[in-house]
Amino acid sequence: MIAGDIQAILPELIIATGGMLLLVVGVWTGDKSLKLLSALSVALLAVAGVALIVAPETATAFNGSFIADPFARFVKILILLGSAASIILAQSFLQREGINRFEFPLLILFATVGMMFMVSAGSLIALYMGLELQNLALYVLAAFHRDSLRSSEAGLKYFVLSALSSGLLLYGISLIYGFSGTTMFTQIAMVVQQSGVNIGLIFGMVFFIAGLIFKISAVPFHMWTPDVYEGAPTPITALFSTAPKVAAMGMVLRGILGPFPDAIHEWQQIIIIVSVLSMALGAVAAIGQPNIKRMMAYSSIGHMGYALLGLAAGTGTGVRSVLIYLLIYVVTNAGVFGCILAMQRDGKATESISDLAGLARTRPGLAFVFASLMFSLAGIPPLAGFFAKFYVFLAVIEAQLYVLAVIGVVTSVIGAYYYLRIVKIMYFDDPAPAFDKVSGPGLGSVLAASGAFTFLFIVGAAPLLGAATIAAHSLLP
Repeated sequence: MIAGDIQAILPELIIATGGMLLLVVGVWTGDKSLKLLSALSVALLAVAGVALIVAPETATAFNGSFIADPFARFVKILILLGSAASIILAQSFLQREGINRFEFPLLILFATVGMMFMVSAGSLIALYMGLELQNLALYVLAAFHRDSLRSSEAGLKYFVLSALSSGLLLYGISLIYGFSGTTMFTQIAMVVQQSGVNIGLIFGMVFFIAGLIFKISAVPFHMWTPDVYEGAPTPITALFSTAPKVAAMGMVLRGILGPFPDAIHEWQQIIIIVSVLSMALGAVAAIGQPNIKRMMAYSSIGHMGYALLGLAAGTGTGVRSVLIYLLIYVVTNAGVFGCILAMQRDGKATESISDLAGLARTRPGLAFVFASLMFSLAGIPPLAGFFAKFYVFLAVIEAQLYVLAVIGVVTSVIGAYYYLRIVKIMYFDDPAPAFDKVSGPGLGSVLAASGAFTFLFIVGAAPLLGAATIAAHSLLP
């Protein structure tokens, strides 16, 4: 049994063990080893990715508390991509801002372990343990720039509001346990199937879902997102917008569809309301934002609303659409924040959208990639972002939630305004002073990969769709 458990958690074990060894190296060598530790951290994430790919199709550990199935594998690979991209993007930024401390890549590694446990949780307790392991590292990362008032404020806001959401989550877990007599997802599902959903379980489900929704920054638990995105150092904002979002959405899918597949009528209405409010707020609130990181925060709120459409459908097709959406969202956002990191003038980072004026004439390559990613986020065909929205709308229509599909299309059209506005500023406004040339191959590699994916998704979509279909059926047959 112990050997089977170890085999099931091997990718997480690789990152956790490697992270602790690198921590010892960092303590002995100090901050001068940041580049080495960053490279080794990315290599460690790559090794864990290989271990995921070659792992058995389905396995469980710790009496079913940990589930390694195709769904978890798909989401974990996206988490590893987001974490690796954040480490790669951070190198020149940390050096320039004077915060090149060796703890940075190690905190991302430990947060990644927590994220991977979240999406493999087979019980409420395992889910909460993974969530808090992720949060402990993210609290520190949000306030990583200790000399910056904005960064310290971002860390404090994230800590306080995350603690509140954890309280809601724990209260919901206690009610679910009290009225079902178990914390295991399979056994809760059995209780619901045999006895139905009583009022106590409904109350527990509401608090539980509220705690989960905070982690994906969906309305009405979105209030931390703009301030944390704006205040945290840009590479950490890139991390917040990719890996933790994917892990949280994976946790939402597992945490709702695992224990409550037969209670769809009770939780579906909550998800529908949250989805509609998130899409609406993301479409409208981002329009007047002068700061591009703050704009991307509201954009992420809207995108989580679109992703929730697939969950609202409550079908295997819906789950597949969410997974495809997350894949495209991670790659696109990594590229967008790479472009934001390239917004440097006279050695200082700039975040104002007006600073992008005339970028097409001063840095045409950067402007082209940036515009492509903006078009993709807006859902313009034939770029990858169009297919992300196409599949979630298709799932909602197949579930006969036609009003929800119409609302999604309308908010998508409204939201396209602030993406196209950036393109207009870059290509048609009078040029602002040129940005500095950003050195280092890491940033260029991320931008090239993200831009290529945006254009070539239509060509290579078939294997990705196949993998997402297998992953979805393992969660919701």
